[in-house]
This record gives sequence, C-alpha cells and structure tokens, in this order.
Amino acid sequence: MSADSDDAAETGTEARQVYTQLVGTLRSNCATRAPRPEEMPGEVRRWLAERRLLDPEGQGVSSPERALRELFGEQRAWLRSAAETLDRNLRAVDDILDLLPEFRGPGHESVEVEFIEDRDRLRRRLDEFEPVGRREVLCMRTAFPGPEVLEASLVHDRRILARGTEIRMLATVGATRGPGAAAYLDALREAGARVRVAAALPLYLHVVDRTVTLMPAGDDPLGGDGDVLLRSSRIALCFAQVFEHEWDVARPYPDGAGRTRHAGGSHPADEYTEQEREILALLATGTKDESIARRLGCSERTLRRMMTRITEKLGVGSRFAAGVRAARLGLID
Repeated sequence: MSADSDDAAETGTEARQVYTQLVGTLRSNCATRAPRPEEMPGEVRRWLAERRLLDPEGQGVSSPERALRELFGEQRAWLRSAAETLDRNLRAVDDILDLLPEFRGPGHESVEVEFIEDRDRLRRRLDEFEPVGRREVLCMRTAFPGPEVLEASLVHDRRILARGTEIRMLATVGATRGPGAAAYLDALREAGARVRVAAALPLYLHVVDRTVTLMPAGDDPLGGDGDVLLRSSRIALCFAQVFEHEWDVARPYPDGAGRTRHAGGSHPADEYTEQEREILALLATGTKDESIARRLGCSERTLRRMMTRITEKLGVGSRFAAGVRAARLGLID
C-alpha cells in the first residue's frame, strides 16, 4: 500500500473517532468534550464535510441518515443533468445526420458534386473527411506543383500517414522530373507511403476511402481551372479500379531517386530536347501557338501535345508558369 493510501486510511480513522465524539456530546452530557470544528486538523474537517457529516462552515453536525439523503439527492440531480445533456447531444447528432445526403437502395445513388477553385480551400475540404475515416488515399499524378507547395503537402501527408492512413502514389516519369518532385517522393516514401512510376497515366486523380473522388475540372492537371469533388462510392470505385490497373503495371519508384539526381550534378537542361527548349524560349517571349507551330513546322495540335509534356516535366499548370520556371532553371538562353 502506498504512503498516500496509508495517510488517507489514517485520516478516515481519525475522522470517524472525532465524529463519534461529536455525536456523543450532542446526545448526552458526557464529561468528554469533543473538539470544536476549528480545532480539528484540516484533512479531518474536509473528510467529514465531503461526506456531509459536517457542513462546510463546520458549524453543524449531521446524522448518517441525513448525510445519505444529501448525497443521494446530489447524485440524483447530477444524473438528471447528465441525462438531459446526453439527450440534447443525441438530438444534435440526429439533426446533423439529417443533413447528410439521402441514402438510396441498390441501383439508385445520388452523387454530390462540388466545384472548388481555390486549392487551399480544397485541402481544408478534404481535411473534413478525416474524422469519419480516411483509411486509404490513392493518388495518380501527371504533374507536381512547385517545391513550396510540395513542402506544405508533405507536412499534411505525413500527418495522415501517422494516423494510420495508407497512401499510394502513382506518378509519371515526367512528373518526377519536376523541381522538388523527387525529393518529395523520397520523403513521402520514408514516411510510409508506397510509390510507383509509369511512363504515362490517363488521369490526374485523388480517391479517398473509395468514396470521394477529386480531379481537375479542366485541362490543367494542377487545378488552374478548378477541381471537381465527387461524393459517390460507385464512381470512386470505378476510378479506383483504373488506379489499380495502372498500379499493377507500374514499376517501384527507385530508392533515393531525389538524392541520386541531386548528387549526380546533372543540369536541368539535360532533361529537355533542343526543340523543347526552343518552345520554352518562344513561350517566354509571348509568341502565340500559331506562330510557334509554323516555326517548328508542325500542327497546332502536335504543338499542344508537346507543350503538355513540357509542363508536366516542369511541374507547372500554365504556359506562363512554364516560361517563368524555365527561366529560373536556366533552360532559356
């Protein structure tokens, strides 16, 4: 038994003796005088007051029967208050459940669609799904944003990985060549995510718990035209099957790819062809697509395909951003 338990037992014994003396003094004119409340040790006075055998001011002594009635009365009031609180909270839960999309039987499922233009708001919207699950996140990437955005994403991804969520990231080889992408993927995998790469992917995709699907609303994979969020298990399952097919044929992301690339000392320009660098230079001067295609001797449709490939390599979402990023990387002479 600990010292605290010994002290409590000793206090209880002393308090019972004092209470017996008090009751005896009240019931008879015995010669033994019971100590007045102010003469009692503090812990003894508190022990008696907590059991309602002595009022808090120490001026009155209660019988055991009265003390029991007071304690039962207080507990009854506390239980009544707790029951009212529980009932109020249950009603609040029912009210919130009434606001959720209506569940429909087999063959009938409503789809909740949200269009979100701001990526920060989108991240906050996705965070709202964490309290109700988030067991798995499937990511398909044809491009990556800049290093600053990736650093913020890494903090968020590490947090949900620490909560036990499984993350699988599938990226194109071109996307991994963007600034900061390789380092981000290395750190993501070190935190527990699984990463694979493929030569090409059909979609820029994000599937949460196979119930929520996120994808760009337009041609820009980085959400420059906004994003569409779909809440439908059936739709999410279809996209998850696309992901699983691409995942099965993809290859594992090489260990330490980000560190290896940095240590190799290769210049970013080495990853771009002369034609791609020429396109970047023309974009930086504001040349229109028609003029660029004529200079290269190709159709505008072919040019758009080449520009898509270039923006994927750079990890940007627009032609203007491509020109700025290319200048920073020294790709433009």
